[in-house]
Parts: sequence; C-alpha cells; structure tokens
Amino acid sequence: MIGRDVPPDYRPPAGVEVVSASGGSGLDVVRAFTGGVSPVRVMASATPALTGPPGGVPFPRSRVGQPVTRALRWTLLPSHRQRVWRKWAAGARELAREVSYDVVHCHDFNTLPLGAELAERAGARLVYDAHEWWSGRQRHGRPDPWRRRRELLQERALAARADLVVTVSEGIAARLGRWCTSPVVIVRNTFPQAGRGPQPRPPGLAPSALVYAGRIGAGRDLETPLRAIPSLPGLALRLIGPADPRYAEELAALRGEGVEILPPRSVDAVDAEFRAGGLCLVTLTNSCDNHRLALPNKLFHAVRAGVPVIAADLPEMSRMVRRFGIGELYRPGDPVSFRQAVERAREGYPALAQAVGAARSVLAWERDAEVLLTAYQDAVRRP
Repeated sequence: MIGRDVPPDYRPPAGVEVVSASGGSGLDVVRAFTGGVSPVRVMASATPALTGPPGGVPFPRSRVGQPVTRALRWTLLPSHRQRVWRKWAAGARELAREVSYDVVHCHDFNTLPLGAELAERAGARLVYDAHEWWSGRQRHGRPDPWRRRRELLQERALAARADLVVTVSEGIAARLGRWCTSPVVIVRNTFPQAGRGPQPRPPGLAPSALVYAGRIGAGRDLETPLRAIPSLPGLALRLIGPADPRYAEELAALRGEGVEILPPRSVDAVDAEFRAGGLCLVTLTNSCDNHRLALPNKLFHAVRAGVPVIAADLPEMSRMVRRFGIGELYRPGDPVSFRQAVERAREGYPALAQAVGAARSVLAWERDAEVLLTAYQDAVRRP
C-alpha cells in the first residue's frame, strides 16, 4: 500500500506493507506570492495542530478570518491541491518501481491516473475504487470549470478501461455504470461485527445525547444540530473528530450549553460514545451531487454499535434508513425538521433500536468483504 503522508506511528495489519509518499502539508498564502515566511498557515495538514481550553474544544493557533487571507486562500486552493497530488504521484511512482504487482487498486480519482499508468506498464489489472462521486463533490476555493471538465473526461475514460469498478452506493454505481464495460460492484463502508462489535444498546434505555463522529468541517451540516439542541431538553450534543481550524472558529459562535467538541477517538471508543448517548448523527448538506449519492461510514458505524441514527434526508441515505427502519430523517439545514426527527426518534426509540439490532448482521463488513473478494476473483479470471 502506497499512502499519502502516512503517520509514522501507523502499524499495518500482519502481511500488509505500507509505504508513504508526501504531498506537502499545507498552503502558505504569503509564501505563495512572495517567497517569504508567512506567520499564518491557512490550510491545515491532515492532522492539524489544535489548542484549546480544558475539555478538548479545538481552536486554531492563529486567526485566519482576515478578508485578504480568505481571498488569497480562495484563489490559490484549487492550484495548491493539484500541486499536492502531483507531488504525491511523483513519489508514489518511484516507490512502485521497487515492487512487482498483479493488480493496481486505486482509491478515488486522485490516484486513478497514476494507477492506470502503473497497470499499463506492468500489464496488471486495474481496479477503480470510487469512494465518492468525484465530479459531483463539493468544491472549495475559486471555481475552476475547465479543470472539472478535464477531470470528468479523464475519469470517464479511465473507468472504462478498468477491469473492476468498486463504489459505495447504488446511485454512484448507476452513474459509473454508464461509462464502464466491466462490472460495477457496491462494497459499502460497513464495519466488522462478528466477535468484535459491541452488543446492541438496550432498547428500553432512553437516549441521553446526540453523538457525531467524523471530520468537523464545512459541508457536514453541523450548524443544524447546534441550532436545534436548545429546543431539545434532556439531550446533550457531542461532536467527535478532527476539526478544521477555520470551521471550529465559526462553530464556536453557535456552541451553547450541553455541547462538547472532542478530539478523535478509536473506533471502539466511538462505539462506547454512541451507546452511551443513544442517537448517532449522520449529517450532510444538500449542496452537491456527491452528498446526495453518499452513504457515509458513520451510518454503518452506528449500526455496528446498535444505535439508531438521525440522518440527513438525502436520496441514498434516506433509502438505506427507510429500507431497514434504523432511524429518522431530517431536511438538511432545517433546525425545526431536525428537532422533529429527534422527537420522533425519542418517542419510537424501542422499535428503532430493535430494527438496528436486526440489521447488524446484514449491514456488516462480513457481507461486504465477500462481495469484494468475489468481485476480485471474477476480475482476475476474465481474459
């Protein structure tokens, strides 16, 4: 496995070799224009350094909300991201020279051009693993329609060449299927259950908190639960995960009584938080096609923990929630709709908890692993 800026203390499972190529750590807007030393780092690295008062509430080290800084960041961000991935691809290409391989498995479009190159050079199979609808994802920074168009055409051409295409939802599979001659297989972002997952939360135990676990940043619609929580007496709100510094500043203005913002925790520790709180948040804005087609791993993490969800009413997410009856839906951006969804969940909590328990063996990695293995076997056997 060739990763990008893999933490030096990461320890892979037995039998897996992990190497790392760097793409750079951040966007320094002053240096980008002047070549000088900047006092402000605008775009944080994958693990931003955060400081804050006791209780784990993250705050950025420096204020980045100045109008000029924001304008420069908005202007430079698309080009900066391209440079990051070009630098990573150059390093990954050199690392790949040192090994032989039969299959190149590309995680998302930003690794696909290099993966296709490596597969062609070695006569290897090419697998495109699309974790999201790349051309429809939410963009930050200045609009760049020409680059988006080039990426779309490149993704279409390379996906058509792939020996296997893997994705996470029915909606994305249908769109990729228009381009592909090879199979498009759905492998969901599920979690292991058998022998590892915790026991379901007792259905009769009323929820005490709403718990979100994931990146704390733009596009997650976290403003909606923060605005709704004062109207939900008896419930706390906990947000767990790495926080984008600029976004954390904006959330601070909405943070009220009973709201905690906590640093990242292990999967098992998040299980415990879900079970202690009783309701898991799966929030996204209705701002791009990628969100409308998404099936976030938060949804399946809640199922692993045996906890119902309050989920954004977006097409793929609502289809899954309704199919298995594992939670309630709200309109993204609407605090009143959010409050009503939470109230319905509290009233019908025993039935929702039982439905989650019934779904755990189906919405589990043991099922999806079999799908992935079978798809791989079929792909390598085809001429």
